[in-house]
Order: sequence, then structure tokens, then C-alpha cells
Amino acid sequence: MAIRISLTHIKLVREPSHLYNIDHRSIHNPEDAAAVFNSVLDLQDEAQEVVCALYLSTSNTILGVQEITRGTVDGSLVSPREVFKGAILHNATSLIIAHNHPSGDTAPSREDVATTERVAKSGKILGIHLLDHIIVGTDGNYRSLKEEGLLE
Repeated sequence: MAIRISLTHIKLVREPSHLYNIDHRSIHNPEDAAAVFNSVLDLQDEAQEVVCALYLSTSNTILGVQEITRGTVDGSLVSPREVFKGAILHNATSLIIAHNHPSGDTAPSREDVATTERVAKSGKILGIHLLDHIIVGTDGNYRSLKEEGLLE
């Protein structure tokens, strides 16, 4: 008896996208990353938590920026599966995640630290390094969990 199976082909389709006037073609520090998240996704102006990712090449050149999830005024759910789906499709070797705190307070919560650890562990398995987790407040202020010593 023959069994039917599906043969799957996965292809990356590059569609025309928006052009953004950003000062950084590659990322050298958390300030560069925060500037890209704010200029492309306006994170500092969002009224609810938005989690996004910046996908990078081996030379930290920007391959893509993606909104991952949108939550409530004080929280959002982050699945490593959704974070790394875009990284794999962009052929990224590393990434930086960010989210905003609509309150303006950039202090990381326990959930922020736990999410960072979960994404970092998932990235190690996949071979895609989490470089940083940026928390964006209002008026362009931000906090880097890497600089805070909360990410190895």
C-alpha cells in the first residue's frame, strides 16, 4: 500500500519594501540598535508593548527588522519560535530583540529577564546569537540588558 506524503519546498521571496533614512547600516552598540527600532518602528511612541527583532549578518549589517508581537499596556507574550522564524528566513547569524515600556520606565521586569534568557538559550541551540535585548522608553531613552549584565 502506497502512502502519500507532501514534498515541501521553502523559498524566500523578497518583496519591495519601504526605504528608511537611518544612520546605521550596521549595528555597533545598543545606541545604534535603539535608534533603528525607534526610527523604523516608532517604539518610543507606542501605547502598548510591542516586541520586535533586528536581524543581523556576521558583520552586524542589518538584514531586516520585524515586529514580533503586540501586547497590552504592560505586557506581551514572546515565543522564541516567532522570534527565530524571521532570523532563519533572513539567514541571520545574530539578532537583537527590543520592546517598549509605554510607562517610560526602562527598568527590566522579571518577565523581561526571563524572556531574554529563554530567547538566548533557544538561539544557542539554533546557532543564532542573541546580542542584546533593548527596552525602549519614551523620549528616546533605552536600556540594554547586555550592558546591565543580564545577558551573557
